[in-house]
Amino acid sequence: MPEFTTRTLALTDDKTDKAQASDGRSRFGAYLANNAHLLNDFGDPLTPADFARAAWRIATSPVMAPGYVHIRPDLHALTLVAPDEDTDDLALRIEVPLRHRALAAWPARMVADWQPDPWATGRGSFTALARPDRADRTALLLTATVLVPVPADLLVAPTGTQLNPDMTRQAKQVIAALVGHANAHAYLVNDLTAGAVR
Repeated sequence: MPEFTTRTLALTDDKTDKAQASDGRSRFGAYLANNAHLLNDFGDPLTPADFARAAWRIATSPVMAPGYVHIRPDLHALTLVAPDEDTDDLALRIEVPLRHRALAAWPARMVADWQPDPWATGRGSFTALARPDRADRTALLLTATVLVPVPADLLVAPTGTQLNPDMTRQAKQVIAALVGHANAHAYLVNDLTAGAVR
């Protein structure tokens, strides 16, 4: 599996996807088949935006765990959202927990902060953060939300309504484009955390 760097927020690994596939081809493809009802609109083809949302939902936890898309451990979430229900516009929503040391002014009184997650199985030098394990102390838990617009030209229109090898290829294509787009904006997260490996 490729390792996370300051230039990556998300990764996919087709080699591992194939090696762990129950059908010998693609574990993600098997999850697409198990969730085929999400890949059409009551028999009509999905719009490119709806197809991207469905593919992303299937490719990430909790639907697929571990996901086809691996999210950098120091992020709480990287999701695909529509800013408004009445539009096909999409954005990547990146949830970044921030420790107190990222603030210009720290709280006047000592309060609990995010702490390294002792149960995390993250790879590399990026540390997953969790809530404090003690509830007897006030905590100030900060999370920044970064919204990155997704250009329509990254999206793919599905060629039909039934899952087939072409639709699986198109789903992988849109996932790869979204992962690339997220990684192209990794600097936004690094700016928030001062590039710190936490």
